[in-house]
Amino acid sequence: MLKNRYVTVVRTAIALILIGSIFSRCANTMTPQGGPKDTIPPVIVKMNPDNFTTNFKGNKIYIEFNEFVQLKDQNKEFFTSPAMKKKPVLTIRGRGIAIQIRDTLLENTTYALNFGGTVRDNNEGNPLNAMRYVLSTGDTVDSIYCSGYTADSYKADSVSKSYIWFYVADSLPDTPDWDSTMFNRKPEVIARAENNGIFIAQNLKPVPYRIYAYQDKNDNQLYEAGTDLVGFVDGVHNPVELPDFAIWFDSLRMYPSAEPQLYFRMFMDETFKRQTLQESSRPNQHKALLLFGAKFPKIEEIRFDSIPSDRVIIDPQTIGRDTVALWFDVPSADLPDTIKGEITYYKHDSIRQLVKTTEPLKLAWKYVESKEEERERIKQEKDKERAEKAGETYTPPKKPNPFKVKMAMSGDVNPENHLTLEFDYPLIKLDSTVVKLAEVDEKGNEKQMKVTFERDTANLLLWKLKAKWKELSKYNLMIPAGAIEDVARQQNDTIKASYVGLDHEKFAVVLVDVKGKPDSTKYIVQLTNAQGKMQQERRDVTGGKVQFNYVAPGDIKIRIIEDSNGNGKWDSGNVVERRQPERSELYANDKGEDTFVTKANWEMELAIDMNNLFAPITMQSLIKTLDDREEQRIRKLEEERAKNRQNEQGHNHDNHDNQGSSGGGFGFGGIGSSMGGVASGGLQQMGSMGQMAR
Repeated sequence: MLKNRYVTVVRTAIALILIGSIFSRCANTMTPQGGPKDTIPPVIVKMNPDNFTTNFKGNKIYIEFNEFVQLKDQNKEFFTSPAMKKKPVLTIRGRGIAIQIRDTLLENTTYALNFGGTVRDNNEGNPLNAMRYVLSTGDTVDSIYCSGYTADSYKADSVSKSYIWFYVADSLPDTPDWDSTMFNRKPEVIARAENNGIFIAQNLKPVPYRIYAYQDKNDNQLYEAGTDLVGFVDGVHNPVELPDFAIWFDSLRMYPSAEPQLYFRMFMDETFKRQTLQESSRPNQHKALLLFGAKFPKIEEIRFDSIPSDRVIIDPQTIGRDTVALWFDVPSADLPDTIKGEITYYKHDSIRQLVKTTEPLKLAWKYVESKEEERERIKQEKDKERAEKAGETYTPPKKPNPFKVKMAMSGDVNPENHLTLEFDYPLIKLDSTVVKLAEVDEKGNEKQMKVTFERDTANLLLWKLKAKWKELSKYNLMIPAGAIEDVARQQNDTIKASYVGLDHEKFAVVLVDVKGKPDSTKYIVQLTNAQGKMQQERRDVTGGKVQFNYVAPGDIKIRIIEDSNGNGKWDSGNVVERRQPERSELYANDKGEDTFVTKANWEMELAIDMNNLFAPITMQSLIKTLDDREEQRIRKLEEERAKNRQNEQGHNHDNHDNQGSSGGGFGFGGIGSSMGGVASGGLQQMGSMGQMAR
């Protein structure tokens, strides 16, 4: 009985939200000349048949508004639940839209037409967000609700506009080891998350569901493995058995929002990508590229008619090795314009079995003269012609050395990162014995230092020049001509550079005191900037203090990955094997703050208990985390406003303040860094609606 009352209350809340959006303004929508800009969306004044109609037998619907409207982004905004084989056709008719249903509807089924932001007023393009039309081909309309949150499992941030698919569990086979539900079945109910990652699924039955979510990056309303982020919740869930949740209408973003009952940790799953050699090319004389359809291609052999196999360097270009570079360690004069050969690898056949396959390779390359080279050639031809007419001997200018290296020629050197050199081609020679690095004292005296070169394990073209660098010391570097040679038989000219060891007082030190779990689980501790981009990383951490040196002053975050298998990297999930991704969490202190300010010549210490950070996720803990992030975002927004107010004038000042005075309390108006905008106005309305929905 209590649960039935709860469902009724939630439905009442939703209904009031929709009524509020429909009748939120008067019928007169004309804006007086010179008056304020119209920012109010269209208002629905009539539906034929009425919304929530039952025993629907027709194929036409008409929705009338209080003003002329337009339709925008139908392909990516408008969808039906459940999906129809043929999408309804929407057309403008008078002050409304006519909907033509082209599909044969299932019996005793509740259908929802979700318009998203498709319907907009004709003048200013204000969208009527979250507009829905519901009908039933039976005697009743399914009326159960549930809510959830979709988040990037690695970044720990909201994933917007995700589709959520609900399958009645009793209709599915039990496939715990190989779940292909998303690929061969259509969902009974479809919902979509808003920009803040929150979704409210409606028109559900009081039955257990198996539930999935995916981010539709191509806006085709289809899940594409390897392209779209995907997620699933373990087990099955009956919406009437989930915890109660609050719901409100975000008055600024103009769509309903809610506390989440379900949590989707989204990830990239490439299990169903087909393995094929999609493309082969030869961008320059000594390099070819092979592009595969899926990661980790199993290559048996690559053979060329004119190049010995030991002269072909295989160099994966991506982490998943789906792009492979082939470098030809052969003098330019010995390389033909077209290199012919074959590759033997394992390819997916029509029934998705990996089969050993041999395919021909034909790699053509032709030198194309650049415009600059063309101008220089014409100039030299004219100079030669003039010299010959004058009876002089023409000496062509020396051609520039094609050898290239990307490296800093001056500046500061981080003693931990050393000096980085990046080349255009793999090296066949690097003579460190002739490289001179000297420490220069105040009198200009030089002290020779030992140097070593170390190639990057993931990038064949990247090297580090390592030495015992000292803070604030000055250095002179000299790499003599011919010390470096690449596969194209190009050698360096003399390289001279000067550096200074970094001053640690210009940077911060961050200490992370890791309190590990008793089972000695390994962790990856990452220091990121405010946008979540990794700056430094420590692997194989089990406990104790982890130190990050030379941290630039500014905002930082600490991301920690629970490295369950101890392989030193974050592992994604797998839908068909129903394997969730490894957990990745942002550390937040007791105040809910996950962003910290570092200062020059300053040491910060953070104590992080892994038992708390990686405690089981509950609805309460998720709500608290999202609430803390939103409050932190609003505090920063208010700080920025306070700074901006100093430069603002009266009228603009007042308008800016009226759009979002801090409302406090629980809020989801703009969860996560991807939301943007002002959430405070939504918080003010949330209080009353949330209490009613409980």
